[in-house]
Amino acid sequence: MTTRAAQAALASRAVIDQALGVIMTQQKCSPGEAFDLLRGISQNRNVKVREVAVEIVTAVSGRSATSDAHFR
Repeated sequence: MTTRAAQAALASRAVIDQALGVIMTQQKCSPGEAFDLLRGISQNRNVKVREVAVEIVTAVSGRSATSDAHFR
């Protein structure tokens, strides 16, 4: 995996983890249940999981969240 691909994967994972935290807090559920909810939304809307995660984080934070953030 190239450095650029690794950075993109880490950024994607970070935004998904943040969205899972939001779901866990709002729904008072486990990480597994939160991921099942996130995956279900993704499948129902035919949108990638990371895109749903970006929408959730953006809605909660009031700031544009992207899955391609740069890590240093």
